[in-house]
Amino acid sequence: VDLKECLPSAELISSSDGNFRVLEDGSVYTTSAVSLSAEKKTFTILLKDVKEHVQKKINVSLVEEEKKKTRHARDTVLKRTKRRWGPIPSVMLENSLGPFPLQIQQVQSDTAQNYTIYYSASGPGIDQDPKGLFYIERETGNIFATRAVDREQYPSFQIICFATTPDGYSPEVPLVHTIRIEDDNDNAPYFTQEVFEFSVPENSKPGVFVGKLTAEDRDEPYTLHTTLKYRIVSQTPVTTPAYSLHSDSGVITVLSPQLDRELVPTYTLLVEVRDMAGQPFGLCTTGTVQIKIEDTNDNAPSFKQMHYETRVEENRVDVEILRVSVIDLDEPRSPGSGAVYEIIKGNDDRAFEITTDKNTNEGILCVVKGLDYESAKQRILVIAVNNEAPYMLAPHSQQLSQSTSSVTVNVLDVDEGPVFKPCLLRLEVKECEDIGTSIGRYLAEDPETGNSEGICYRIAPGQCNWISIDERSGEVRTVKVLDRDVGDMRRGQCNITVFAIDRNGKTGTGTIQVVIQPGNKNYPRITTTDYIMCRDRKPICLTAQDGDESPYSTPFVYRITDRSLASSWKITQHNDNSVYLSPKGDIPFGTYTIPVSVTDNGGKVGEQYVTVNYCDCVTPTECDGRTRQYAGANVTLGVWAILAMILGSLLLLLILITICGCCGSGVMHRQVTDDCANHNLIISNTEAPGEEVMDHNIIPLQNTNDQGGYGIKTGDQQTFEMVKGRGHTLESVKGGGQQTLGSVKEGGGQNMMDTCRYSYSEWHNFTHPRLGEKVHLCRQDEEQKHSEDYLLSYNYEGKGSLAGSVGCCSDQHEEEALDFLDQLEPKFRTLAETCIKR
Repeated sequence: VDLKECLPSAELISSSDGNFRVLEDGSVYTTSAVSLSAEKKTFTILLKDVKEHVQKKINVSLVEEEKKKTRHARDTVLKRTKRRWGPIPSVMLENSLGPFPLQIQQVQSDTAQNYTIYYSASGPGIDQDPKGLFYIERETGNIFATRAVDREQYPSFQIICFATTPDGYSPEVPLVHTIRIEDDNDNAPYFTQEVFEFSVPENSKPGVFVGKLTAEDRDEPYTLHTTLKYRIVSQTPVTTPAYSLHSDSGVITVLSPQLDRELVPTYTLLVEVRDMAGQPFGLCTTGTVQIKIEDTNDNAPSFKQMHYETRVEENRVDVEILRVSVIDLDEPRSPGSGAVYEIIKGNDDRAFEITTDKNTNEGILCVVKGLDYESAKQRILVIAVNNEAPYMLAPHSQQLSQSTSSVTVNVLDVDEGPVFKPCLLRLEVKECEDIGTSIGRYLAEDPETGNSEGICYRIAPGQCNWISIDERSGEVRTVKVLDRDVGDMRRGQCNITVFAIDRNGKTGTGTIQVVIQPGNKNYPRITTTDYIMCRDRKPICLTAQDGDESPYSTPFVYRITDRSLASSWKITQHNDNSVYLSPKGDIPFGTYTIPVSVTDNGGKVGEQYVTVNYCDCVTPTECDGRTRQYAGANVTLGVWAILAMILGSLLLLLILITICGCCGSGVMHRQVTDDCANHNLIISNTEAPGEEVMDHNIIPLQNTNDQGGYGIKTGDQQTFEMVKGRGHTLESVKGGGQQTLGSVKEGGGQNMMDTCRYSYSEWHNFTHPRLGEKVHLCRQDEEQKHSEDYLLSYNYEGKGSLAGSVGCCSDQHEEEALDFLDQLEPKFRTLAETCIKR
């Protein structure tokens, strides 16, 4: 088996079956006689790498070799197979003392007499054994070694032996013979490092891991020759043992809880490793281990002095006045010894600040805000100190108590210039104030005297030029009319630096912040004043704008100032800046000029005229000057309007004459009953809403009126139906000598239609014979039974009925001509009788 391919670093090789043994080169041998049954023999080779904690398995299956079957034409010939020569592997002791040559093994063959070593190969890593190391006696087959062998150099050998007859014939297969070198404990173990360096925090508890020692031995693995044991020989400094060493694994752990870096910063251990499981007769080697104690913040800092005193001139800023230092036993320049200073008392006004000098670990006390001698001649501060790292209470240390120190700061008096109070004065002024308006006073005081006598005021050059200050009184006045829409005033404010000069020439500075408040200087204006209103009289939306800011802009108040127009027009509020303008009632078409006033939230009023062109149109684009003009109470009609009225009158007169002529030319003058519309049979080519049925038998009628008509062609005769504006009636024509519903006189080939409606009796006489036959034939089944709904009553539903066609005959499609109406059977007459007026 190939062990290197599976796990090259394997240190332990074993078999799950004791009947088999595996060598380091992958050779598998039987340790006892093994018989293979019909089932295959299986076992597992286990490979382990102890250092890397890796384990792998190789599954091996042994099956009986199948015998080759040879077919012969007539019979089977039995052949005798000789036993192969094969001695067991040989063992040679490493560093053997001889005497040499030393016999190792004897190989013999049943048929051969001469033996030679053709080639010999050594174990892993060696291509060929040293020349002359082994030889074989030609006559006896004895194998001899000529000298001692080092197992670490040659762990095993494989020798190929040949057996020949005196005439040179080789009756046997070459024999591969293995010679394994048995290990001798001739190598002492050694440490992988000359010095092992570890570290552990101080005050660590017993059992804390420190480090692990590693050693190696070149002797045969997994034997007593390579079974190592570790122990600590000595400890420096010689104190109570602080560490323990595990004899098998080489792991070092903390033994004593009294590890104090301030007492012992480093420990040195002399350690020993011995093979033969630590037995006294085993070989050993010593090594060195250095363990460094890492610092923890188990020592609190403390001030060297409990009280400091210093002095500083008043008004001095950003000046160092004192350095303080502390004592800390922890490791220098580490977080455990880095000092953090703070002022815990006497610095309510934040006039002092203390920082840490990283190089010296000192505290630097500075003045960051000028002190006033007149306010306080002496300041007392209390300073505390801590470390960057949090404090850790050690077994040998005491409870933490913060170290503090007091500092007395004496303030020295200095002649000072005037001081403005406050240093920043905010003044607010409204827009459009008159020139010279007083907006406030800005005064400075002498710190020594506490009054403003003898101090004069000036504005620094380059400031805004619309404010001035009185040199003696400090009164601030306007120089220009303030307007937020002009020049530098657009920003709305200006910061002015003012100088205060006393009698000694000492100068103090202050700042005036002038803020311009928005004023009501603009009146609201309607953005659009010309509108067109069509006959739908949709309200007009009026929108105003005001250049002022809140609270002098919206909401706006609209009002119609003309009383006469206010009675016919109204304003409805839409939002804060918009309203709707609409007429109150019916007004004539024309152009109206309406005065509208708009008042803003500040009370400023703006008045404008809104022009509304009330036009007879659908969309404003249709109105192009054709409307009548409105002027006072008179309405003037345009030329095109008069012409349109004349043409409309003539067209109406012509329609009336035509209607009267048609009604008077009929042959039959009939009185129409009031309820005849309710019993008429409606004929329509619309079978359902939205579904038009066009038939080739229906032809359009030409008529001069606005009504539309259609004719039904039935053979040689025509029947016409007349459709009126708001209802349907049945019309008829005479032709072919047959009686039809209604009549039309034929003169010159022109049909004249009677537009009058017919009575029920006339309709009954026309439809009775035809509908009777239709009912008889409608929906008869195989047993000649009539439809169940043919006696139902039908009534006139009016125009645009959404019900559609109903009844048993509604889905019948007639393909024959319309002459069947002349032969209606009695069944259809029954349907007609249901329509008799009750």
